[in-house]
Amino acid sequence: MTQNHPRPRTDAPSPLHPLDNPARSSLTGPHAHFAERRGRILRYPADVTPWLALPDAPDAQDWADVAALAGPGGSVALAAFQEPPPQDWEIAFRAEGVQLVDASVDAAPDPEAVPLGPRDVPEMLDLVARTRPGPFLPRTVALGTYLGIRRGGTLVAMAGERLHPPGWTEISGVCTDESVRGQGLASRLVLAVAHGIRERGETPFLHASASNTGAVRLYESLGFRLRRRTEFLSALVPATLPSADGTRRPSLR
Repeated sequence: MTQNHPRPRTDAPSPLHPLDNPARSSLTGPHAHFAERRGRILRYPADVTPWLALPDAPDAQDWADVAALAGPGGSVALAAFQEPPPQDWEIAFRAEGVQLVDASVDAAPDPEAVPLGPRDVPEMLDLVARTRPGPFLPRTVALGTYLGIRRGGTLVAMAGERLHPPGWTEISGVCTDESVRGQGLASRLVLAVAHGIRERGETPFLHASASNTGAVRLYESLGFRLRRRTEFLSALVPATLPSADGTRRPSLR
């Protein structure tokens, strides 16, 4: 008699380190209240952050659920995830990245840094549009603490928190307006955000593009060390997907 083996629960604990699949660790942990689900697939709301979370070893049904969430031709963003998408999924963007963790960061509050919240989002989006630090959307600020520095009433630098695996918090959205670069504002804000993370008994970490050697050197000078190399990619859902009998069927929502 054939036994049915149920698939693991979506929120089953991962045997890997929380930072090996940080989006999944976040959405099954402190950020579970953000999670949109289909089968074992989790994702953040589209106006919060684009990252989608797969199980550590996704199978064909998982990828079918990803396709159903995104829709035909939809873009799927994977953050620091090691498993490649199926061969018939077009890679729209791929970038080598590094994951850095707090080793000896001299975290400290900054007297000029001010908390940023929902009412500051228009200014934050404007700064992001000028500096392009990575994905920052209208409700990204809901993911954690964001701090900024203003000059003459204008927001010129910011940094904040994004992914939140248990015991860890990612520092993200680090950007500085061109008019004030070279004044150390980004470093000060990273240290201030790290201080708040440490105050909660958690450990700061961050991601950076491997090609942005200047940023990587800066973070290392602040006391972060390389944990692993990874990549960021977005892939496009194919118009049709293979079915169990080998034929292809339209990918549906």
